[in-house]
Amino acid sequence: MRAGDELPPLEIEITRTLIVAGAIASRDYQDVHHDAELARQKGSPDIFMNILTTNGLVGRYITDYFGSGAVLRGVSIRLGAPNYPGDTMVLTGTVEEVVGDRATVRVVGSNGIGRHVTGTVTVTLPVAGMVAGEDSAAGAASGAVPAEDTAGVGAAASDGSGGRS
Repeated sequence: MRAGDELPPLEIEITRTLIVAGAIASRDYQDVHHDAELARQKGSPDIFMNILTTNGLVGRYITDYFGSGAVLRGVSIRLGAPNYPGDTMVLTGTVEEVVGDRATVRVVGSNGIGRHVTGTVTVTLPVAGMVAGEDSAAGAASGAVPAEDTAGVGAAASDGSGGRS
């Protein structure tokens, strides 16, 4: 793997269930994420996905590609066009830098109205020399995954809302 390599796209159907479940799972009870009528009263055409669900989907995209032994070390994202029910978000990624066992990937998630999310993810690769896209469960079972502190990983969503959208 080297800078410039592209990850395969991941298509995610945006359903009401995904939006509401993500809001509940992240304890974001703002009505715009579960009540269509109140969302419309506030000027939105429908409910929309919160940043914490988007953050989780970006993390999933990276770990699905690099394998179960990959460890997210930093996630920095910014939201753009909302994800509404009935749309599809397509995540794409490009490796920006590889230093030792760490890679930085630029991620873009687009939907029918524009770019929903842009940002970067820094990930520790599970096993030196592993082919990207393979599951590294064997490497994780053998203890090959570094045991570094991961406190706060994934919490670096930066849209100025303090994690709420």
